[in-house]
Amino acid sequence: MGLERLDLDTPIDAFAPLVDGAYVDPVVTVRRVGRRDRRGRGIHTTSFDLHNRDARLEVRHCLPPEELSNTLSVRLASELFETGWLRGSTLFERIFTGIVRSFAEDPLDSWELFYRNTMAGRPTPPPGGGEDATLGPVHDHLHALLTEDTIGSVLDLASCFGFLPLELSARGFDVTATDADADIVELLAAVAGRLRSELRVDRVDARRLPYRDNSFDTVLALHLLEHLPPEDGESVVEQVIRVATRRAIIAVPFEDEPNESYGHLRTIALSDLHRWGERSGLPYHAYEHHGGWLIIDCGRS
Repeated sequence: MGLERLDLDTPIDAFAPLVDGAYVDPVVTVRRVGRRDRRGRGIHTTSFDLHNRDARLEVRHCLPPEELSNTLSVRLASELFETGWLRGSTLFERIFTGIVRSFAEDPLDSWELFYRNTMAGRPTPPPGGGEDATLGPVHDHLHALLTEDTIGSVLDLASCFGFLPLELSARGFDVTATDADADIVELLAAVAGRLRSELRVDRVDARRLPYRDNSFDTVLALHLLEHLPPEDGESVVEQVIRVATRRAIIAVPFEDEPNESYGHLRTIALSDLHRWGERSGLPYHAYEHHGGWLIIDCGRS
């Protein structure tokens, strides 16, 4: 679409005020309208209209409030990115943020609507997740693995929107959610407060966890390693094992090519999971279930 001039390095502000009813940043303008006008130039998909205006990408939609949930990620990917109209995880995140923000003047009102709709559509165990089409079965399986008599405290790495840790906290578990992105940490903490959740939220780098050895009974790294270069992934695996007392649980997607829309940098195979398990020197189980799983029995309880 001739987007070469867009400044994709400008930080994304999830709490930005609306301007004349639209989410506006240096890269995108997102506006929710009462009725779409599909005439004229631009790109028109099932849900979105795209135009170039003043060196900025304008996205228009008329999605109803009940459709604002994390299924939006699948809709964006399938209509705009997998079709080749747009590219890049940063642009994906900007449009995603803009659509959420376009639903209410108050930033937390719009994000609370997004969270409540997503979680209301996901009974425990949940059928949907962050990268919706792939994380639903992952979250299902994890809920089955984590039982009240064995779970103890939980550390979740790279929580992003934090649906899973919020669900675990609602089940009564002692959960700490983490992310390296200061903005997502601020957002998750604010929404957790709105939802009256007891979830703790920390900003940490998963490659260099600030916690002491054996700090948490269970440590989760779900669909994280594919976002990192191989050497950083090795560091994360070492950190997960170091701070886990009972179990380290790692899950990854199996892909032929990294999914650029979701920011994936590499593919991971079952052989990689076996290699990490063997390197730990601890009992482990690596297997396939809607992607790959590695469960390491740290045995320090």
